[in-house]
Amino acid sequence: IALSTSRAHGLASALGMGVGRLIFASLAVLGLTALLMQFEWLYLTFKLLGGCYLLYMAFRIYRSASDTLEPGNPVQGAKEPTLFRAFFFGLVTQLSNPKTSIFYASIFAAVLPPEPVRWLLFAIPPALFIVEAGWYSIVALAFSGFRMRAIYGRLKKWLDYAAGTVMGLLGAKLIIEAFHRRM
Repeated sequence: IALSTSRAHGLASALGMGVGRLIFASLAVLGLTALLMQFEWLYLTFKLLGGCYLLYMAFRIYRSASDTLEPGNPVQGAKEPTLFRAFFFGLVTQLSNPKTSIFYASIFAAVLPPEPVRWLLFAIPPALFIVEAGWYSIVALAFSGFRMRAIYGRLKKWLDYAAGTVMGLLGAKLIIEAFHRRM
């Protein structure tokens, strides 16, 4: 997003990614993972929805791969998204992977004591938000510079095809796993 629109949009998306991580970390602390393991249909539903979203994103990336990009300007012919849309895109991208909650629960089970102090449970999600939003903000700042945008503009078509392929494969994998697990 920082490459194809603006630094502010990249930072809004980074904030959305951080909020998505905050949500998953909070849910893991609250026991969503136990719920997902107890009700397999719920986990499979999350996987299917996440897979469909990733396939949709892959389609959108492929469709716009040939659009030209001038450094400093959005894709030609494209309307620049609002900051809220950039935030929402980051949030939904983060939330499209239900395995994140299970990952956190596994990490928490491995490193936290059996009965952690309450303040620690309240401190973990905001700390993970700071790490996630901070990292993606650094990426947005680095990739929104003129030089990186110029490089991306030259390689955009091939990078977008590669990114679309990876997203499509990940989406298909989630969907296949959901159906395979059901059988």
